[in-house]
Amino acid sequence: MEYFDAEISRFIWDTKYRYRNGDQVCDSTLEDTWRRLARALTKVDRQRGHWALRFFRNLEDFRFLPGGRILAGAGTEHRVTLFNCFVMGTIEDSMEAIFERLKESALTMQQGGGIGCDFSTLRPAGSRAHHTGTIASGPVSFMRIWDATCATLLSTGSRRGAMMATLRCDHPDIERFVEAKRDPRELRHFNLSVLVSDEFMAAVDGDREWTLVFPEQMLEGEGQEQISRIWSGGSKPLPCRVLKRIRARDLWQKIMRATYDCAEPGVLFIDRINTRNNLYYREQICATNPCGEIPLPPYGACNLGSVNLMRFVQAPFSARADLDWSGIDECAAVGVRMLDNVIDLSHYPLPSQKKQAHGSRRIGIGITGLADALIALGLHYDSEEGRALAVRVMETVRDSAWRASIALAVEKGPFPFFERDKYLAGADACALPEKLRKGIADKGLRNSHLIAIAPTGTISLLANGVSSGIEPVFDFHHRRRVLTGQGSYREFDIDDPVWKLWCERGGDPERLPGEFVSARQLSPLAHLRMQAALQPYVDNAISKTVNVPVDYPFAEFESLYRQAFTLGLKGCTTFRPNSVTESILSSADEPPASHCCDIEREGE
Repeated sequence: MEYFDAEISRFIWDTKYRYRNGDQVCDSTLEDTWRRLARALTKVDRQRGHWALRFFRNLEDFRFLPGGRILAGAGTEHRVTLFNCFVMGTIEDSMEAIFERLKESALTMQQGGGIGCDFSTLRPAGSRAHHTGTIASGPVSFMRIWDATCATLLSTGSRRGAMMATLRCDHPDIERFVEAKRDPRELRHFNLSVLVSDEFMAAVDGDREWTLVFPEQMLEGEGQEQISRIWSGGSKPLPCRVLKRIRARDLWQKIMRATYDCAEPGVLFIDRINTRNNLYYREQICATNPCGEIPLPPYGACNLGSVNLMRFVQAPFSARADLDWSGIDECAAVGVRMLDNVIDLSHYPLPSQKKQAHGSRRIGIGITGLADALIALGLHYDSEEGRALAVRVMETVRDSAWRASIALAVEKGPFPFFERDKYLAGADACALPEKLRKGIADKGLRNSHLIAIAPTGTISLLANGVSSGIEPVFDFHHRRRVLTGQGSYREFDIDDPVWKLWCERGGDPERLPGEFVSARQLSPLAHLRMQAALQPYVDNAISKTVNVPVDYPFAEFESLYRQAFTLGLKGCTTFRPNSVTESILSSADEPPASHCCDIEREGE
């Protein structure tokens, strides 16, 4: 059977996910790839034949799309990790510790993992060390070393490194961090995000002064003024020296201006991330994976898979159009088992990553193809009906995933970090239906976290170009360029699958119904409203880029981030085309351009 409708999809499978052992082609067909995965992921199950068939059926026809590292590595002889991304360990402020973390980062990237690093623990530029008296060069200067290492490791081939760098909003070098990527040559292998606290947002709203501080014990001499703060890498308040005072709104405006001009830094509402962390009782999170959908503790890993909603659309473009709800339920449940098995089967670049993954057994089941599915069902992306349908989907996926994890806990045991009473007191656990809460109380849970919505850029293109994650359709016709194994680019023209389906069923391509809406036709608020509608059902986070037109007024742009905070989101990322970033994708009449979120940067 021919599963590829798009040339780019076959190309991506052939170059990224088709198993070759040297010159030997091991996956003759796409079905061979699915069989390879299905067999490999059952190695830790008792009923291997039964689950191999279930796994194959789940993968078949792109119903369930595992993370790219799983597709590329499971069942092969390649010594690679099956995890897309990791957050690295706390970077202690000493040369020995800094370069130890750099080595760990290099080893992780070498084996195919993207990384996230919090640089907040490094002393601000110009300060003296307490013990050695040496002058610090600051976090941004050390980020350049990471950036150069990533560029060197991945200078050839079809896969580029992906890194996320975070810095606290009260770090004395925060202004340097915010401005770092105004130079288009600077930190090109990094995505940047500011860790924004609730206290800072309150100071912005109240137009109050904001203190920039650093732990006293790391600085030379004695400061005249100190305040107490829980610092990155710790769990207890530390005395911190006040090094600078600025107006909170001035810093906020600098963050917003840089984001407006350069599409970076993003914003992570870090107190909300930690408050709503299912493992709040044992973790402090200071970073995320490169695309932001998985906030992780030191040495945490993201293990992702997505339910492709277009495969569950029934009677599209008709009065009977609906989703196969039981099919979505089953797909998510089987997906939980598949991703849970990945934890036991994967190679880990570092022992500390294995320890963290086996202790929490974090996974992230998400969705892709939402925008295409809404169109096929006759629903506008920016409508109450469209958001209600999306909410019902996420509620179905969430409940199915948690039920499956409870059942796995009975069969294989709960995750080692599970503490029943503390876990059930967590914010997301408290929001679960009572039947699920009772199941957790009685039987435990196999996985600490279960739901995440990833960008799915590459795997959505593999699945014939279905709309990515919960993003709207970028365009119904556009051109995409892909980095080849020889380091050059190849261009592909792409037609959106729901548009193709409309035409195949006799629809007039020149007279599209109103629900055929692309990203550029939607207001930025439409993006934000969809993300906010789904966040209550996502215990990890959501990777979502709010597309902003070039001429969007700055005042309205700035208000998007305040609304994101008010709406309860864990973070916000926008993209406004400009001379620094150019454009992630290009319409058919525009030249293609690259950006840090290109498919070769998404960790596959």
